[in-house]
Amino acid sequence: MIWDLHCHLSGVEGRTPHERMARLIDYADRMNVDRLVVFMGMRWSTDPGPDDLRRQNDDVLEAISHWADRAFGFAYVSPKHIDASLEEIDRCIRNGPMLGIKLWVAQKCSDESIDALIKEVAGLKGAIYQHTWLKVGGNLPGESSPLDLARLAQRHPDVPLICGHSGGDWERGIRAIRPYSNVSIGTGGFDPTAGMMEMAVRELGPDRIIYGSDMGGRSLASQLAKVQGADIPAAARRQILGGNLRRMLLPILREKGIST
Repeated sequence: MIWDLHCHLSGVEGRTPHERMARLIDYADRMNVDRLVVFMGMRWSTDPGPDDLRRQNDDVLEAISHWADRAFGFAYVSPKHIDASLEEIDRCIRNGPMLGIKLWVAQKCSDESIDALIKEVAGLKGAIYQHTWLKVGGNLPGESSPLDLARLAQRHPDVPLICGHSGGDWERGIRAIRPYSNVSIGTGGFDPTAGMMEMAVRELGPDRIIYGSDMGGRSLASQLAKVQGADIPAAARRQILGGNLRRMLLPILREKGIST
């Protein structure tokens, strides 16, 4: 069982969300990936306004509507637009098919303004994915690092959080979130490097690691290779490739009556 946490409609050929989703499913079939989580639309914005958030979520809703047995969606929201984001959470998660939220680079997650969104999604038993990076040349003004996510985790110790990209600089990212048992790392969207998965299993345990690819921005095969080529136990590999994400999503899947 392989569930991919991190997929996008951008970077994929197709004139419509439906056509691009069909292409993602084709890639998944080639690599025996069972389920895909999709977030953000066909055209991105690093600082989206309310209308842009709604448009991008509409793209994902259209895309996954054709593939209910294979694809899930997360709503793209922004801490800079709390009211609009709460409306999108209601529309896309509470009253729609989506299972969580995606937070990108509009504002750092260490800012307490984000707490209203975290509490709302947690109340719905949804997943919370936060993009993180540690860049040599410096992050974007609103771009979170794993250290920012650690501060968020301190404020919400009972809410499961996902550290996107493992912070990019994964050695530092793993160490930054290690003390916070409610934080898992997402493995997608940085180059495959020997030793990464082994360190993550050693430092966090296999139950805090979630496979994702970041396709179409990244090669699905290369991202799978991070897990499949790692020197880790077979049981840990199964958890990382699908078991951990399924366990995280199971409460909201049951609430929505979605069979897995």
